[in-house]
Amino acid sequence: MTTYVLRRVAAALVVLLAAFTVTFVVLYLLPSDPASIMLDAGTGGGGVDPAQAEALRDRLGLDQSPFQQYLQALGNAATGDLGTSFASGAPVATLIGQALPETARLTGFALLLAVVGGLGLASSASWTRSSRLRGLLLALPPLGVAVPTFWVGLVLLQLLSFRLPVFPAVGNQGFASLVLPAVTLAIPLSATIAQVLAQGMRAAWAAPYVETALAKGATRTRVQLRHVTRNAALPALTLLGVIVGNLLAGAVVVETVFSRQGFGRLVQSAVTSQDIPVVLGLVLVAALVFVVVNLLVDLAYPLLDPRTGPHLARKAA
Repeated sequence: MTTYVLRRVAAALVVLLAAFTVTFVVLYLLPSDPASIMLDAGTGGGGVDPAQAEALRDRLGLDQSPFQQYLQALGNAATGDLGTSFASGAPVATLIGQALPETARLTGFALLLAVVGGLGLASSASWTRSSRLRGLLLALPPLGVAVPTFWVGLVLLQLLSFRLPVFPAVGNQGFASLVLPAVTLAIPLSATIAQVLAQGMRAAWAAPYVETALAKGATRTRVQLRHVTRNAALPALTLLGVIVGNLLAGAVVVETVFSRQGFGRLVQSAVTSQDIPVVLGLVLVAALVFVVVNLLVDLAYPLLDPRTGPHLARKAA
């Protein structure tokens, strides 16, 4: 088991290094100059003095070769130093620390809604004996996946903020301001979970052990909760890492639509100003969340299904 855990941790470190390296390369392939962008923003678009731009590049270390900058940034990141923002001069760790709590509340609530909604929809479609109701319920997930997130957000704003003033349209104040952004984020993720769970549940209902449980007198509700849902949960659990990544990506759009301060808004401003240290720090934190969630999923597999344990993986190899 120790070897299994160490291999997963090593794979997670490789993913972090790859995310950091690819982001660095992409940022340096951009044709624009961060020093010129900063000076141009400071003058309100009135032009850039080449001497000032050169001095700023020297101060920020942009006059070094890309490889030297990469090694320095990687070494600092390895010690927990994410550098200083080119645009504001504030430590990147401080900026991320200020933005992350709001996004964590938003994505955590959205994930809860997505799991409850997806599980409820898939269980209802699997449990019911009515073929019409089952068909209607199973038609909802593809619709939820196909609808663009920003469009859902705009419709919810129009209906529940402007026509019926139930929830605030913008801002971060209070739980009420969290509802519409979280619902907007949760709908496509809930639809994805429902699709995967419903397929697994249909296969589980056709399995011999379900017929045996029904023959022994178990009710459909008991079979659904005790046998079908548990065996259909593994594929959905695999999706959890992908869903967390989609939540962070979706937060960029949702926080812009609802004018919320958070991780997404910080990403937007950093990319616009080509603030390389902030972008690298944000990518590193997002990749860290992604690999930690996937690592926990990998470690949870043997607990939910002993057939996926490391000893059987060695036998298969």
